[in-house]
Amino acid sequence: MQTEQLNSKSIYYPPGGILMWIIIFLELFTFGMALIAMVINSKDEPEVFHNSRLLLNSTYGAINTVFLLTSGFFMAQSVKYLKLKEVEKSSLFLKLTMLGGLLFLVLKSIEYYGKIQGGLTLSYNTFFSFYWMLTLFHVIHVIVGLVVLAVNFIGLKKKKGETNLEDFEASAAFWHMCDLIWLLLFPIIYLIF
Repeated sequence: MQTEQLNSKSIYYPPGGILMWIIIFLELFTFGMALIAMVINSKDEPEVFHNSRLLLNSTYGAINTVFLLTSGFFMAQSVKYLKLKEVEKSSLFLKLTMLGGLLFLVLKSIEYYGKIQGGLTLSYNTFFSFYWMLTLFHVIHVIVGLVVLAVNFIGLKKKKGETNLEDFEASAAFWHMCDLIWLLLFPIIYLIF
């Protein structure tokens, strides 16, 4: 019954609720402004930005893009199966979603370790100041997203399908926001400069 009610809501009540979408738009605005500031600063130091970008491993960035996009697909499948009341399938896809997020964090940690070992820290230059601030802020979002997904997973296991669909969709919307932010960060930081 609750699923039917949520499916019939209008555009004024998007999946996950209006509050989640306000948060998502604010987060996207924040990242967007930071990326615009980065591009503006790159005009003052084009060589520094270009040479610094060459010190990044774009393969790591591309693999992390695959991890997040794949996990986003799995999250959509998890929501789909929860709506169909197929809790076991929903739970499986939620586990795969969290695995994608964990793999992202592992590879990002390896990348960070290499940067720190090479002395490419926050104070190295303007490019790396932006790199660290933007990517660490994104990593924090991924960690928060994984915690929220873990809470949903525990809820699925305990309640056997009695999980609140609106809460589940809100966590999915947050996770997809993490995907979208990475899709903005990856090309600008790893490929353009």
